[in-house]
Amino acid sequence: MRKVNLFLACILYFVASHTLAQTVYYEADQFPLLGKVSEETETRYERLPACLKERCRPPLWNLGKNSSGLAIRFRTNSKAISAKWEVAGDNHMNHMTDTGIKGVDLYAWEKDHWQPVKAGLPTGKTNERVIISNMTPQEREYMMFLPLYDGVISLSIGIDTTACIQNPALPYPDTTHPILVYGTSITQGGCASRPGMSYTNILARKLNREVINLGFSGNGQLDYEIAELMATRRDASMFILDFIPNVNTTQLTEKTETFFNILRKANPDTPILFVETIIFPHSFYDKKTCEAITEKNRLLKEEYEKIKREGDKNVYYLTGDDLTGNDGEATVDGIHLTDTGFARMAEKLILAINRIEKINN
Repeated sequence: MRKVNLFLACILYFVASHTLAQTVYYEADQFPLLGKVSEETETRYERLPACLKERCRPPLWNLGKNSSGLAIRFRTNSKAISAKWEVAGDNHMNHMTDTGIKGVDLYAWEKDHWQPVKAGLPTGKTNERVIISNMTPQEREYMMFLPLYDGVISLSIGIDTTACIQNPALPYPDTTHPILVYGTSITQGGCASRPGMSYTNILARKLNREVINLGFSGNGQLDYEIAELMATRRDASMFILDFIPNVNTTQLTEKTETFFNILRKANPDTPILFVETIIFPHSFYDKKTCEAITEKNRLLKEEYEKIKREGDKNVYYLTGDDLTGNDGEATVDGIHLTDTGFARMAEKLILAINRIEKINN
């Protein structure tokens, strides 16, 4: 009898263990998505509304398909969390990790901050990963950042079959007054090692507010269509303009004021912050690069001062002198940032944002 009971106990243990190890997937489109300027997109996980497809330059439109700055929010009591996702391009670059380009990055809310859990490492165009396992089975709130330099065709979240998954209960990050950031490849997230380390995603976590990423690699060229799109967000708490590396001196002097005025006409009281380009470390040796960025920063300051002289009292300026530190260790290739560079830049931006909001409150 004892042998029979022991045999049954072993069978029950095996069945229970097998059941607990199974994963059930839920389509992520049933959970809130943060970081979009408009919901009128061709597919869910992209940044530009469909109405711009025939209006804006093709490179700009294509980069809008990248999911930089987008994040899924959910809660679950699962002991393990997995993800299945398909990317549009299966992109690779020689100076950025595949995880930053096309991986996903999971965070959990712990008491008063977003705590890194683990990134989902991509294997190709289609991916399935157990991101974390062996957790205590308690309900937690999660945020999953999406790829920085690729598009997402589909995404589902996996949990234990014995667990449940729901919409978030906490209103974090706050979506009522987003910050919109316009810029270049650095703004888009080049070259963070994982999605959570781009500076706009760091801002979203540290400020616990929605930050909308409108960074377009090589194409932050003051396109008026983007200014018009940004201007539609009358609920924005701030516009940050970080475009200098992608414009030449002619574009800068001819287009900056018009771009600004499009935003200002629709949002007369919203703070607008101009950001100089970072000081590229190699410009210490490359005198041509040093002259180019010095001149463009000088011209941006002139545009800012002209706007101030015309009476705008809610426009601000952040110099590039110490945005990423002075030790030359903040970039991958002399231009695009490492995680260290992004963390330093986010810290400077947070100080500027807090200062501006203190003035306006």
